[in-house]
Amino acid sequence: MFQIDPRWAQQQLNDKVGMKLLEVTTERVVGTIPVEGNLQPYGLLHGGANAVLAEALGSTLAAVNAGPDRAAVGLELSCTHHRGVREGLVTGVATPLHVGRSTITVEIVLTDDAGKRTCTARLTCAVRDRPPGS
Repeated sequence: MFQIDPRWAQQQLNDKVGMKLLEVTTERVVGTIPVEGNLQPYGLLHGGANAVLAEALGSTLAAVNAGPDRAAVGLELSCTHHRGVREGLVTGVATPLHVGRSTITVEIVLTDDAGKRTCTARLTCAVRDRPPGS
C-alpha cells in the first residue's frame, strides 16, 4: 500500500479543506467537504474547492484501479459549476468512465445537502509504473 512520506503528511490539501472519505472501492469513491471554511468572497463555496474535491476523489478511484505497483497522476480536470452552495456539506461521487492500461477517466458528481447537483467534473489520470522504492 502507498504510504505518504512523513515530510508531507501534515501538508495534505485534502485535510486543509476538511475532506472526508466515506467509501473507497474500484467502482465508486465517495467523499465530502464542508462549505464553511471553503468560501469565495460572495459567500458561496469556492469553485476551487469543488475542483479539489473532484480531483481528490477521482485520483483516489484511479489509484485504486491502477493497482499497487502503478501510480495514477492527474492529466486533465474539467469542472462545470451548476449552482452555488452557501452552507452544509458537498458530497462527491466518483465513478469510472474508462479504465485502461495507460489512462483512467472518472466522472465526479457533486451534490448539496438537498441532493441537487452542484458540479460535474471529469478527471483523466495517466497510469505509470511506480518507480522502485516508492
